[in-house]
Amino acid sequence: MPANRNVLFVIIDQLRADCLTGALADHVALPHLRALMKDSVTFTNHVSVTNPCGPSRASILTGQYAMNHRSVRNGTPLRHDTPNIATQMRKAGYTPMLFGYTDTSQDPRVHAPDDPALTTYEHPMDGFEEVVEMRSDTSQPWRDHLKKHGYIFDRYPDLFKPVSTSGAAPKLNDPALYAAEDSDTAFLTDMFLDKMRQCQDDSWFSHLTYIRPHPPLNAPAPYNDMYDPADLPLPTRLGSRELEMDQHPFCAPAIARVSPADFVVGFPDLEASDETTQTLRSLYLGLATEVDHHIGRVIQFLMDSGQYDDTMIVVTADHGEMLGDRHAWGKMSIYDAAYRTPLIIRVPGGEKQAGARIDAPTESIDITPTLLDWVGQDVPNAVDGRSLLPFLSGETPKDWRTHSFSELDFGHPATPTIWQEVLGTSPSTSCLSILRSPRYSLIEFASDLPPILFDFAASGEMKNVAEDPEYADILYQMTRRILHHRTAYTNHTLSLDFITTEGPRQTRRHPQASRGLL
Repeated sequence: MPANRNVLFVIIDQLRADCLTGALADHVALPHLRALMKDSVTFTNHVSVTNPCGPSRASILTGQYAMNHRSVRNGTPLRHDTPNIATQMRKAGYTPMLFGYTDTSQDPRVHAPDDPALTTYEHPMDGFEEVVEMRSDTSQPWRDHLKKHGYIFDRYPDLFKPVSTSGAAPKLNDPALYAAEDSDTAFLTDMFLDKMRQCQDDSWFSHLTYIRPHPPLNAPAPYNDMYDPADLPLPTRLGSRELEMDQHPFCAPAIARVSPADFVVGFPDLEASDETTQTLRSLYLGLATEVDHHIGRVIQFLMDSGQYDDTMIVVTADHGEMLGDRHAWGKMSIYDAAYRTPLIIRVPGGEKQAGARIDAPTESIDITPTLLDWVGQDVPNAVDGRSLLPFLSGETPKDWRTHSFSELDFGHPATPTIWQEVLGTSPSTSCLSILRSPRYSLIEFASDLPPILFDFAASGEMKNVAEDPEYADILYQMTRRILHHRTAYTNHTLSLDFITTEGPRQTRRHPQASRGLL
């Protein structure tokens, strides 16, 4: 194990990239993340390669595209022999500590049918040591903490119902039942700090995962009304839900599938009005500010304990959030708001690049090889992503990608989704691929649905130009490129190994020439 090489890997669930660099950045206070950006490298063109939570984390933690790991929906098992950041960090001598969740569905082929691990899609990924259980469907330690502090609730979802301070009927942005010092975000941070005070003598790897600002959108005071809904910009959208639904056959089911009522607890008849939308957006930003506050506590601890200069810090999100854009909510979408995420990386010795912003396209699968590269551990050939260490030392690889790629599976093998019902797709054809170049985005479907093409030098995502004759050549070129990408990135787990009379041999997929630069 390298001496004095710590890794803090933070994932903030469902945080949009534009909270830090973009449309919402001027409307939300994230002082600690912004301070970290000044001491780090920020990747401003970063995307999740798949959604929702389970698949996106499977890609982040294995470095594989969804087309290779195939854990394509919440509840779809991840192969037990898939290398991941935790198993590889163990090879480097670390004990990978998990504070939170990985949303991993276990491989039933290596478990008994009645194994409790097969009853939840939120089981920890293989290789991690679950220090504190903070899964969204249970979070038992946090519940026990609340009960010990006198909070009374019957069911877990009741914790997320706003509580009126006046005795009147609760409003959407009334505060949570619990105080800010007892929130799930505060509790997880407290548990992390308690554990890390015991780990100051040896190199460590910690994966800290915050569930907020993931819904339910209910915040403790003062975060519940920190932002005035009237001061926030309206979502980016066409004039009506109907116009949005008419954009493409995929869009109507996507909009109908999730409503604002699904983002809160206790308001089943909530209407999708502008007032509702802006209030929910204000709550989302309040929860983001709460997470920022506690990340500030973590960074201050590293500084106070003398570990800051020995610790690589990575902060990102698993995916984005539509947040009312295009009259849609959630992340099962074709639009960039659901895929663009922040990525901030600070490495000891990287002072020359502090504050730099990198516009080159990066993908969530690049994080695992970057972490492994930094600690000096070989990156398995199964990993599709590439190390970002050259960027952190001021270099741009000559052969870096010119586009980014994402996928979405919108079917289900047992219970047909709204897309399957409306579009008549099967579980195998209910999926799409997104290819983004600097100017264009192409969405191609496995089923017999027409493609979608966006031109960001014109109307961007507000207009599909796939059927415009003027774009016929661009559509052809982008279609070829997406085919080339899928062909080049088929699974490489063993494809670069070969058997000889002298035994097995292997060719490295991505030589780690960057090792030692930092």
